[in-house]
Amino acid sequence: MKILYYTGWFLTRLISKLFFRIKIYGKNHIPPSGGFIVATNHISYFDPPLVGSWMTRQVYFFAKKELFKNKIFGWIITRTNALPVRRGSIDRHTLEAAVAIIKKGYGLTIFPEGTRSKTNQFLEPKPGVGIIAIRARCPIIPGYIHGANRLKDCFRGREKFSITFGEPFSSEWVTSFPDNKDSYYKIAHSVMERIAQIKQKLEN
Repeated sequence: MKILYYTGWFLTRLISKLFFRIKIYGKNHIPPSGGFIVATNHISYFDPPLVGSWMTRQVYFFAKKELFKNKIFGWIITRTNALPVRRGSIDRHTLEAAVAIIKKGYGLTIFPEGTRSKTNQFLEPKPGVGIIAIRARCPIIPGYIHGANRLKDCFRGREKFSITFGEPFSSEWVTSFPDNKDSYYKIAHSVMERIAQIKQKLEN
């Protein structure tokens, strides 16, 4: 059992619920077994632990390699399921590690935009989510995070704080695409479109 992982899991849940009154929707879309990708928008440094803590299953996430340079901090985030990745790209080693984790039956959190959006507008998606999904032959669960970039307002009750998981893209849908660059981008754009639809429904 990963003590650090589940300690962080518990504390993040407790703090986000008790102090920021987070609401979680669509947990029924998380598969009960088998590997999967959960793909969400990215608006805050807190997104990885937030998404992971509100999963009923253990998930991994990417963290930029620079964070692992500090031995103590690197040791901590490694034990909370962080995978090192070069900023703006997924190298072959990281790709193989991510696919292996999914094939072992775990979840993997991916932010298709590749970096944080500093506005409420979505960024152009990168192909990484498509590459990993096709290679791992797994479903993709789209998700929308709201309010993580405005925690002070959430604490004061001026803003709502929520994570909404949407209807998954099935593994059959993913594997219907050939393993090529065009497919990677088509999948990435389809995922971001689904995330945008979740946002629109939430705001209406």
